[in-house]
Amino acid sequence: MTKYSDEQLRAMLTPEEYAVTQEAATERPFTGKYDQWWEDGIFVDVVSGEPLFSSTDKYDAGCGWPAFTRGIDDEHITRHVDQSYGMTRTEVTSKEAGSHLGHVFTDGPIEQGGLRYCINSASLKFIPKAELAGTEYERYLALFKL
Repeated sequence: MTKYSDEQLRAMLTPEEYAVTQEAATERPFTGKYDQWWEDGIFVDVVSGEPLFSSTDKYDAGCGWPAFTRGIDDEHITRHVDQSYGMTRTEVTSKEAGSHLGHVFTDGPIEQGGLRYCINSASLKFIPKAELAGTEYERYLALFKL
């Protein structure tokens, strides 16, 4: 992966994307583009393009941010203890770029493992299922019934 300078990141990201991914900010609830997004496809890191989540694992948790029951491929997601704001939570970041994505909680759907990945839309880029073929993401087509 290309390592970007701070100047390059500021040029390529919107101010909100930069604040979320680089400064661990949180977008306001119910304002993110992907909170109520239900198209088939995958969500990748807005900085690195690492594949992070699939629409097949997305659900409406009612929390105001996109929620997923699991990552698309755990090798691209890292977890860290976050004790900011007087709470202990588990922060999730992208492995290669180190982008702050959001947090994972244990109050998700029990029948799907019990996790709720609460993710900022500003940290994600959506790749529609129809655009996966012939790209580095083609292997993820197998997640969808063709």
